Amino acid sequence: MRVGFYENQVLPRVIDVMCGNAAMADVRRPALAGLSGRVLEVGFGSGTNLGLYPTEVTEVLAVDPAVVGRTLAEKRRRRHPEPAISYVGLDGAHIDLPDASADNALSTWTLCTIPDVEGALAEIRRILRPGGALHFVEHGLSDDSVVARRQYRFEPVQKRFAGGCHLTRDIPELLLTSGYRIHRLDRFQLAGPRILSAMWAGAAVPA
Repeated sequence: MRVGFYENQVLPRVIDVMCGNAAMADVRRPALAGLSGRVLEVGFGSGTNLGLYPTEVTEVLAVDPAVVGRTLAEKRRRRHPEPAISYVGLDGAHIDLPDASADNALSTWTLCTIPDVEGALAEIRRILRPGGALHFVEHGLSDDSVVARRQYRFEPVQKRFAGGCHLTRDIPELLLTSGYRIHRLDRFQLAGPRILSAMWAGAAVPA
């Protein structure tokens, strides 16, 4: 997977500042509740979930295309040495792990950006052990038609400057059409621009 200088060096630092603060941690925390064992985290980034994993998580299998995120994560890793982190790939749609090798999976504001999101969801499903769940918090298509139209208009600009981030992905629909059954789903709105703040959080299991 080819990643340019902006995507590899600049954007991870911007995301680290925007998504790594205490307010966003409060949004992330409920999505991590109930995770245990070996957790496949697609979109590990700069480790903004470090310090939020339940103590039942023993290892995080980290996937992220921006290698600089590993450097940014080191400060957090020094503060939060547990659980162990193993970097296992750069591309969520092609992960070199055996079938049924992770107990659970996690995605926090990642499914909006992965180019082959269906391929990534298929890989997660393959790697999950029976009974495992994909926990997530994601932004996407607003259920307000006026806001949704604005999202479609602004999406090309968003994709260009935010590393391919889509504004109009319908996360629950993507999960359902990718072979998952939604176990838990919360819909909420964050403060800020409405085209960016329509959120889903929950958990889904392979159907």
